[in-house]
Formats: sequence, structure tokens, C-alpha cells
Amino acid sequence: MQLTLSGHHVELTDSLRNYVNEKLSKLKRHFDQVIEVKVILTVEKLRQKAEASVFVSGNQFYAEDTQEDMYAAIDGLIDKLDRQVVKHKEKSKNHHRNNNEGSHRNTEFPV
Repeated sequence: MQLTLSGHHVELTDSLRNYVNEKLSKLKRHFDQVIEVKVILTVEKLRQKAEASVFVSGNQFYAEDTQEDMYAAIDGLIDKLDRQVVKHKEKSKNHHRNNNEGSHRNTEFPV
């Protein structure tokens, strides 16, 4: 997984980078086919904003969260992305079985 982390009006400290990496590992636990993640951290007066784009094979997810604390914004962002990734994973699973259980109907007609 390739991670691109950038900041607008905020200094990206090592602790902030490590926190984002640690939280993104949650996504890798649920879905291991994440290709690339782009995270942008922004500070606007009293608002701390975290936004991210996640690229998986055949799809892209986007989420953002705004809080008064940057770490809380990152937590909210990861929760939103995690829900999207888990939903995508469930949709991509093949829920149909090849044993044709549902195709056997009662073909007897009352006489």
C-alpha cells in the first residue's frame, strides 16, 4: 500500500505520521487489496480537517472529517473509510453457491 500524506497549514510531525500509519493499518486488516491512500490534513482557524482517497482494484473511496482536534478528525476519517471498505468487501464476495439450492421448486401440481 502506497501512502501519500500532505498537510495544508500544518506541520506533519513524526507523531502525526505514525498515528496516520497506525490507523490505516486497520484498513489493511479488513481489506488487503488497498493499492494507494492519499491523506490531506488541513488546519483552518479552529477547524482541523482530515480527508483521504483510498484506491482499491476497480474502485475509489473518499471520506473527510472535521473536528477541533486533528487526532479526533483522523479517527473519524478512518472510521468512515473502514465502513466503506468493509461494505465494498461484502459486495464483492460471491454470495451465490453453485449447488442450485434455490432453483429446486416444488414442481408437483395438485390434481
